[in-house]
Amino acid sequence: MNTLFDKIWDKHVVQTVKDGPTQLYIDRLYCHEVTSPQAFAGMRARGLKMFRPDHIFCMPDHNTPTHDQDKPIEDPVSKRQVDTLAKNAADFGVTHFAMNSKDNGIIHVVGPEKGLSLPGMTIVCGDSHTSTHGAMGAVAFGIGTSEVEMVMASQCILQTKPKSMRISVNGKLAKGVTPKDVALYLMSRLTTSGATGYFVEYAGDVVRDMSMEGRLTLCNLSIEMGARGGFVAPDEKTFEYIKGREYAPKGEAWDKAVAYWKTLKSGDDAVFDKELVFDAADIEPRITYGTNPGMGIGITETIPTLDEIDKAGQASFKKSLAYMGFEPGEKLLGHKIDYVFLGACTNGRIEDFRAFASIVKGRHKAEGVMAWLVPGSWLVDKQIREEGLDKVLTEAGFEIRQPGCSACLAMNDDKIPAGKYSVSTSNRNFEGRQGPGSRTILASPLVAAAAAVTGVVTDPRELMF
Repeated sequence: MNTLFDKIWDKHVVQTVKDGPTQLYIDRLYCHEVTSPQAFAGMRARGLKMFRPDHIFCMPDHNTPTHDQDKPIEDPVSKRQVDTLAKNAADFGVTHFAMNSKDNGIIHVVGPEKGLSLPGMTIVCGDSHTSTHGAMGAVAFGIGTSEVEMVMASQCILQTKPKSMRISVNGKLAKGVTPKDVALYLMSRLTTSGATGYFVEYAGDVVRDMSMEGRLTLCNLSIEMGARGGFVAPDEKTFEYIKGREYAPKGEAWDKAVAYWKTLKSGDDAVFDKELVFDAADIEPRITYGTNPGMGIGITETIPTLDEIDKAGQASFKKSLAYMGFEPGEKLLGHKIDYVFLGACTNGRIEDFRAFASIVKGRHKAEGVMAWLVPGSWLVDKQIREEGLDKVLTEAGFEIRQPGCSACLAMNDDKIPAGKYSVSTSNRNFEGRQGPGSRTILASPLVAAAAAVTGVVTDPRELMF
């Protein structure tokens, strides 16, 4: 029997080019301000209209400031990007969730929370972390700008079908271990290229037990293993999460949709091109020590020694450690940090703020630590205030900023200065990713919170009641 990936893919095939790619129908195109301008310009130059404008949703997020959003953007490059998206959306008649409106936030947070991302869909965006939407039971992946234009013009894309991989994580996660830790663990085991050429289905006890927000985090990081995307088969949790959301089906359409969604699963005899199985007992809270997300360790472990790295990778390993200012064999517990970032399309949801608040409650931000707490959307901001988390965070010395991609990447005001250490809940720790010369340690919201109140890399389990 076919895998779930096969089912969704095959249902969207328009035609297959002999010895070439597949013409794949796309249900949803998301556009942000960075990768869409050239696509809109191409459409304009060719005198084309959007083939299905009601299937396209635009939102600025990368360049938006996380303070004073009611004022004009000061940075001229960012202002031009954001203004251009607004004009393009208006000119071509597509939905635009403007900055500082209740609908705005990070596109990979807003899509699921509005019910725009649904099971069985094909979803694309000019952004690698489009894989996030796979948590809804969709085939979602990032595309290039020329491909964005292709979808605008035809609602289709030319793609070579990836191979299928199933990653099962069985058992039960221990105290203090989060979906972010699961993803960081998988990346360290597979490396950043271990899933190249594959579309990953996540399965097993741990994935079934995860909340929808946890699954969104896990799928978000699929690309960091080299995968084309990752997804989770929809189940009752998925349906419950979607029900009643703004763009979700209603009434009879809902019943019909759920009946179809219940068929979206791999059969017991489905054959995957590759299968991997991991044990939850092997996963503890994790941190990265290098300059790619696969360079990670358990928080109580030490950085590998040179002897533990194969010869082909030793030069890049040494270069990475030199950039980070770490030594082989070093333990990072107790290492001083300067910045903490809670947010991004990886960990900017309400559950992430609840987790962060659970650690800092009754404590206070460490002196000398700059903390940026950035909701992934205005809805998340609203939830934070409705649940009183804002008071907990304020009493602990933290400030909640306005929604946006923020310090995930150096495209807005929230940049980590050169040489400073940032414990970040975002998805990438490349050289300069959070600012020129910045040093990024990727971690979960619990690890970030523990660092924020102690000023050093700390095992969050020591602060949990």
